[in-house]
Amino acid sequence: MSELQLQVGVKTDPIECRFSYDWLFRLMAEEGIYHAQLGSFVEMFHLPDEFFVDLKKLAEKYGITISSVFSTHREMGGFFRPDHPAWAEATRRLFKRLIEIGLLVGARSAGGNPGAVMRDQMAYKAEGLRRYLAHMKEMMEYAYARGMPTLTIEPMSCLAEPPTLPEEIRMMAEELLAFHRERLDWTASVGYCVDVSHGYADREGNVQWGNMQLVEATLPYLDHVHLKNTDQIFNATFGFRPEERARGIVQIEEVRELLLARAADIPVKEIIGYFEINGPKTGRDYSDYKLEEMLRESLRYLRDAFR
Repeated sequence: MSELQLQVGVKTDPIECRFSYDWLFRLMAEEGIYHAQLGSFVEMFHLPDEFFVDLKKLAEKYGITISSVFSTHREMGGFFRPDHPAWAEATRRLFKRLIEIGLLVGARSAGGNPGAVMRDQMAYKAEGLRRYLAHMKEMMEYAYARGMPTLTIEPMSCLAEPPTLPEEIRMMAEELLAFHRERLDWTASVGYCVDVSHGYADREGNVQWGNMQLVEATLPYLDHVHLKNTDQIFNATFGFRPEERARGIVQIEEVRELLLARAADIPVKEIIGYFEINGPKTGRDYSDYKLEEMLRESLRYLRDAFR
């Protein structure tokens, strides 16, 4: 029997601009879900420490742990930008603050997707990767010095946002982990947050790598998971209500079986799968109220199918 423990959590993104954390934490507790991943928002990087101390207390009131903090809006992608050094400096400041926020809420990891090469500057991809890896090594040192044990990276779904291909997934993780192993006393570790709805379809829409193939590529470096559904070419994303499961390609039972079967290859003993959706259209009286049903139905399914 596998020793790997699977848990379900929620990324906080869908309440942005429409519901309070109190509302979300109460709903999660009612559904028996006790892990939250704090998603980023514009004001997050400017709020004082006291806000996050109070947020941690609010979560604890409902028995919930904020286990992770993670970017939401691709706002930490400046390490890839060649046009001005201010991009990298801005990203460095944001990343450092994200790590600090993670520590304030009691998270055990902090991270996001690495960023993007501009489509009109794809020739700079290799250079951008080198810059990103160099800056990430600096962030690993900063995280360790502050007390954050793990930084996380999300593989994506296009050539402009590495890592996407299995060889990129392996290369980036191996380089960063080799750096960590040589400096265990002053660097945080690195792991992947794999989104089970991500795969790679080329410019013509032909699927070159399926979502489960990319999940499998991350297993030796896996830290946690994003759970959401998608279509045949990874275009739309949605949840796991009955009608969504009927049109989507993500089979949560298949994900669960793979993780348990390959538990010996996974470097952690607990994997939290955070349900990650944007929810219905924001800022409409006819749509905002639908979020509660969307969350409850999908969480009930995930609670039974994943853990």
